Amino acid sequence: MQRRQGRVNAGLLLLLYQISQVGLQNIPSVTLGVLALNIFFFLNPVRPLPEVCISVNEGFYKKNWQRLLLSPVHHADDWHLYYNMISMLWKGIMLEKKLKSAWFAYIIVVFSMLIGVVYMALEFMLMKILDDPSYEMNCAVGFSGVLFALKVLNNHYNPGRVSSVLGFRISSKYACWVELVAIHLISPGTSFAGHLAGILVGLMYTSGPLKKIMKACAGGIFSLSDPARPRDYYSDYYGYSSYQYGAPRNYYDYTGGLTEEEQLERAVLNSLTERDFGGATYNNERRPYGFWFQPNQHSEEEIRRQRLRRFERR
Repeated sequence: MQRRQGRVNAGLLLLLYQISQVGLQNIPSVTLGVLALNIFFFLNPVRPLPEVCISVNEGFYKKNWQRLLLSPVHHADDWHLYYNMISMLWKGIMLEKKLKSAWFAYIIVVFSMLIGVVYMALEFMLMKILDDPSYEMNCAVGFSGVLFALKVLNNHYNPGRVSSVLGFRISSKYACWVELVAIHLISPGTSFAGHLAGILVGLMYTSGPLKKIMKACAGGIFSLSDPARPRDYYSDYYGYSSYQYGAPRNYYDYTGGLTEEEQLERAVLNSLTERDFGGATYNNERRPYGFWFQPNQHSEEEIRRQRLRRFERR
């Protein structure tokens, strides 16, 4: 195991700050464990990235199957880690309380390994179809494949939401596909096959046999109470199908009524504009998490009115 050395990791510092603002007590146990594990392996990588990444050549031909477990928890740099873990933080808060911690941990482990297998299958197919041997050498690391799979699960259990992708409002049902293409166009160096593998594994769970297979393999070890998939309801504010589910009473405190992308944007903005990293206060009151609003500035009703006006201007 090698200790990472060199420059100050601004992305890691920002991630730790955001976690402290959310509050450890507000983060479910498995989600917190996943964050800690990824941070640990970022600071103390098992091996250099070329020796932990997953590819057809390394995983299939050379039988280095341990890379199925190592590649998801290693990241190329601190900003790669930051964006993946911020997304994991939000998705974990949303999903872990629905699925229960033991089953959510089971999902994370299975998805992490299975996405690597599907990734190799996709790259192998591309190599054969395009007759290009370079695809078998493409090596991927990072947790983003698992995050795409969790996004499919989140959209399944929380239907009717609308996501903002590059400024366009898109039904969450299709958002993961639009994001798949958008990310590849904006950042060509990202693994298109890795992200696609995540979506496919998520669909295998929600629409295919994967969940039944996992339940059969788990036997009675895990008590899975599969949450009912709520029906959509029509929102008078926006004119599109939205979803209201039985979340905890203080769920609004976590999100401020924002979508995932809007939360990330506000978290980054808050972090860059807030100068006191020691726990700044407003009126001697400590802010308990990163997605905050100034007191008396935005009431819930005012936020709704602002979002309605914004929608009408489009």
